[in-house]
Amino acid sequence: MTQRFDYIIVGSGIAGLYAALLARQHGSVCVLTKGSIDECNTKYAQGGIAAAVGADDDPGLHLRDTIAAGAGLVDEEAARILVEAAADRIHDLVTFGVPFDSTDGAVALGREAAHSRNRILHAGGDSTGAHIELSLSGVARLSRITIKEFVQVEEVVVEHGRATGLLALDSRTNTTERFDAGAVVLATGGVGQLFRVSTNPDVATGDGIAVAYRAGAEVRDMEFIQFHPTALRLPGVPIFLISEAVRGEGGVLTNAAGERFMPGYHELAELAPRDVVARAIVAEMQRTGADRVYLDISHLPAARITARFPQIYRYCLDHGVDITRAPVPVSPAAHYMMGGVRTNTWGETTVRRLYACGEVACTGVHGANRLASNSLLETVVFAKRIVERTIASPDGCAEPCADTVDLRTPESGQAPPDRASLQSLMWDKVGIVRDGSGLAAAAAALGAWQRAQPRPHDRPSHELANLLVAGRLMAEAALIREESRGAHYRTDFAETREEWRRHITFRKA
Repeated sequence: MTQRFDYIIVGSGIAGLYAALLARQHGSVCVLTKGSIDECNTKYAQGGIAAAVGADDDPGLHLRDTIAAGAGLVDEEAARILVEAAADRIHDLVTFGVPFDSTDGAVALGREAAHSRNRILHAGGDSTGAHIELSLSGVARLSRITIKEFVQVEEVVVEHGRATGLLALDSRTNTTERFDAGAVVLATGGVGQLFRVSTNPDVATGDGIAVAYRAGAEVRDMEFIQFHPTALRLPGVPIFLISEAVRGEGGVLTNAAGERFMPGYHELAELAPRDVVARAIVAEMQRTGADRVYLDISHLPAARITARFPQIYRYCLDHGVDITRAPVPVSPAAHYMMGGVRTNTWGETTVRRLYACGEVACTGVHGANRLASNSLLETVVFAKRIVERTIASPDGCAEPCADTVDLRTPESGQAPPDRASLQSLMWDKVGIVRDGSGLAAAAAALGAWQRAQPRPHDRPSHELANLLVAGRLMAEAALIREESRGAHYRTDFAETREEWRRHITFRKA
């Protein structure tokens, strides 16, 4: 049985829920999510959301910092839209009930790496994402929005060049349903589950990127995956993000010998861009023969630490580390996808009536390396523009790229692995530090696995199929880009090259 809505939104993080709450004013809305409504990346976001709302700040400074972090690949028009709309979108979130922290009646603003001003709004100290998710999902549940949980998108239905709906699998009954819509919005998040060590939850399997690519939409900048420098590293303890804001508040990094090392790698020391800090940590671990470094904030007053980072404090304390007294053992982890489904500044893909926002999208605002806390801001800025576009010009699309690449057809197939084997391959060959031979081996293995994969029939097999597509796009893009830029670092091409100040865009033939 086909169900019909004006809007179908895939994903229930901040991007999907915010889009749904705006779209409900203009028609019927259905949110599809493959888990429960609050099972998403948003609730794990600790640092906050960036906006130039301080007395010493302005959007121009925010734009300058965003462009500098992006290593030459930021779309300046998109980034300008991002920073200039920030204050209005913060107002929207407050209206929806997000309780941003304040001091003496004014919003509290933190500092994070590569920002020139204190401009990070947070809620509940280090629980910003959780507060946003709870606030938006609470409003959505009480609104005229149909919410379909445990429904996995299988395919974007494209007819006469337009996205007309979706095929989706109800994982509880293992039956496929069709959903027709005037507008299909992908808000499915990132690809963190490609890697053995990741801050992302199990649901981050690149679903939106894979289904959009299969539908003929362009995918761009897949070589740029951001590795967060500081995730908790304790034997037997699940990966847990130690927020950028800890360094913003004055935390320092030391190696296994107790030496502070970041001033030797960058003039901004611990506040250098994430790719610099992550590679520095890898270098120090290799130099000292250790599997971790240490992040120390114990020199700050204990009351300040527990008030600013209550979630981190409690989690670490539960696992034997009191961050008010001792340094935290950390190492890098896969964190955020800068690339994704290519969109224009209205969130339109190259397939008509198919839109994308949030981490699944490549709007161009992050370039080769995302500025900390711009991700949550990007979701609300471009989700709003998508809804506006569906009203003003519902049949538009992004202009196709003149120079695109298609994945090569492998000569032979090989039975695909389980998720753990895929994650190990990606971590070892397509991780923080790369080289041509490793990337070529990864691309070949991924292609062979993809060719031999049987038709997906349940949620795990769909997720593995999607991870294989996203992994191949990432490995192939990284192999093509013969330079180092932003989050993409190759030992065989260690310098940034001006001739590579361009994008790698894939489109299925």
